[in-house]
Amino acid sequence: MSGYSHTSEPIKLERDCEAVMVPQGQTVTLPAGQIGYITQALGGSFTVYVDGNLFRIRGEDADAIGKEPPEGIELPAGASDADVEKLVWQQLRTCFDPEIPVNIVDLGLVYECDVVRGESGDREVRVRMTLTAPGCGMGDILVDDVRTKILAIPTIADTDVELTFDPPWNHAMMSDVAKLETGMM
Repeated sequence: MSGYSHTSEPIKLERDCEAVMVPQGQTVTLPAGQIGYITQALGGSFTVYVDGNLFRIRGEDADAIGKEPPEGIELPAGASDADVEKLVWQQLRTCFDPEIPVNIVDLGLVYECDVVRGESGDREVRVRMTLTAPGCGMGDILVDDVRTKILAIPTIADTDVELTFDPPWNHAMMSDVAKLETGMM
C-alpha cells in the first residue's frame, strides 16, 4: 500500500462502501461508481476526497477502491510479553488521524500503553490517549482504530482504550519527525 502523497490518486468505487466523514465522524455509504481521489493511504486505511468532502475508508474495504487490504498480523510462537509490547507499539504507529500524515505515537497522543496479564493469565492492553483537539469528531473513530488494531494481535484477549484530555495535548508533545512532517519545527 502506498504512503502519504502530496498528489491525489484518482479512484472509482467498484462497489458500495461504508466510509466515515472527516472530521465529523458520521458513517455514510459511498455508492459504486463514485469518483474521487485518495489523499492519504497510511496505516491500513485511506482518506479519500469525494464531492468536496473527505472520507476515511477502512483497509478491509480497500477492494472497493481497487487496492489490496492490509496483511494480517503474525506473532512468533512463544512470544514474550516484551515481544507483544513491541508489536503493540508497532500497531499504534499504524493509527493515523485521516487529516494528518503522522501516526498517533509521533503526534504525542499516546500517554500510556501497558501490556498486563489479566486474572485469567491472558494478555490485556491498557492505553491512555488524547486527541489534538477535544472537539475532534474523529475521536471515537481513532479510539476504535486503536482498539481494533491491538485486538488483531494474537494472544491479546482484551484492551481498554481511555480517552483523556488531562494533560491537554500541545505541539511540544510531538516527536521531531512529526514536527518536521507537519512543518512545526
